[in-house]
Amino acid sequence: MWSGPLNKIGEYRYEIPKTYRGINGNLKMRVPALIYASEEMLPAIRKDNAPKQAANVATLPGIVGRSLAMPDIHWGYGFPIGGVAATDAEEGVISPGGVGFDINCGVRLVRTNLKIGDLDRNKIRQLVDELFKNIPSGVGSQAKVRLNRAQLDDVLQMGARWAVENGYGWEEDLEYLEENGCMEIADASYVSEKAKERGKSQVGSLGAGNHFLEIQRVAEIFDENAAKIYGVEKDQIVVMIHTGSRGCGHQICSDYLRVLEQAVRKYNISLPDRQLACAPVKSKEGESYFKAMACAANFAWANRQMIVHWVRQSFENVLGRDAEELGMHIVYDVCHNIAKVEEHVVDGKKMLLYVHRKGATRSFGPGRKEIPKKYQQVGQPVLIPGDMGTESYLLRGTNESEEAFGSTCHGAGRVMSRHQAKRRWNGREIARMLEQRGIYAHPASWSVMAEESPDAYKDVSQVVNVTHGAGLSLKVAKMVPLGVVKG
Repeated sequence: MWSGPLNKIGEYRYEIPKTYRGINGNLKMRVPALIYASEEMLPAIRKDNAPKQAANVATLPGIVGRSLAMPDIHWGYGFPIGGVAATDAEEGVISPGGVGFDINCGVRLVRTNLKIGDLDRNKIRQLVDELFKNIPSGVGSQAKVRLNRAQLDDVLQMGARWAVENGYGWEEDLEYLEENGCMEIADASYVSEKAKERGKSQVGSLGAGNHFLEIQRVAEIFDENAAKIYGVEKDQIVVMIHTGSRGCGHQICSDYLRVLEQAVRKYNISLPDRQLACAPVKSKEGESYFKAMACAANFAWANRQMIVHWVRQSFENVLGRDAEELGMHIVYDVCHNIAKVEEHVVDGKKMLLYVHRKGATRSFGPGRKEIPKKYQQVGQPVLIPGDMGTESYLLRGTNESEEAFGSTCHGAGRVMSRHQAKRRWNGREIARMLEQRGIYAHPASWSVMAEESPDAYKDVSQVVNVTHGAGLSLKVAKMVPLGVVKG
């Protein structure tokens, strides 16, 4: 339970001041911590004690601006999930805890030219079953494609481009992926054999946990102009994919946590929590982790790209029409567990920074060169997935998000552990409940259905309303699920 300060400094903004010294008086915050939240969210945030982690992050060497936390904040490893921190690109540190284990867990949205009237419930069921058949999902799931070591190294270094060049998708797809689906700094020689072994059979698979593949209906449009530019309209059928770097990314994180725990001692870095293990960005250890992390990010982009290819094939198989004819173009792909070098303004000065986003999504505003030209007049598409059975959102990035280093929330955020959820709910009962609401679910495991019960999460609309009200990202459209493949 958090008993420290949370001072309201503006609408949807609560601050832990830099002067806070912790319970024992030994905490030495270099910057304040800022939490975006509504007043009604505060009791749950205090109970979870994640503000303590936001304050701890504020002690990192080279951190600038503020330690930040989005309204989906909850307890994580080192950093809170929903945490954002930027460190100086010359004198700062990089921390795996600020990225997470599922490196480049992210979301991709594919639009179609289908409307809700084009698909009855039986057809939706057929599509979901075909998606489940074509796209491996669940704990330890193995992909349909088996890569040799040389091919996997190419995936780690080329990302989504490898997939497109090998027939998994269209050339135009790459334009609509964050970083165009590849971090160029990636170097497969910095990835362990164990991580490669775990990854070589998982490229093109959904995984488990909160990952999903959903057929959705656009239920509401909030911003007609932005929606038109993004190619989205009311009652349109879209497909959302939520997955990451699977066992490969998890292993890379685990490997480098051990390396960076030693680096903390080597460079005499004082930390309030050993889970904040880090290294100077210019050190051998810091640079090695960043290159390996980029490999995991590229793995995830290739993974989602191959899934898109099989999504298109599934629609073709069931509907008997080509994906091009169905208008199955990518709206955008965003990642929400990553560190990247970006330019931002801090205290009126442009700085090159290592921006850590753990359970947080990039939200660049109009004019940023990093986003597709087609979208530059309205800002980057932002994708906020709901939990299973609840709505998801398409938003647009804003220039106001610069106060958070161009960041916004990433989802609903858990309020109950997976273990608690499994004790409370039965997976089959959850599936029946969804069916009564017109949502057909095809899970790889009834256990995961229980873990991912909608009631185990915060209300995603409440979270999105805070980010919208705070100006970090603005609502464009709401999508509701019709059918879901659950890992």
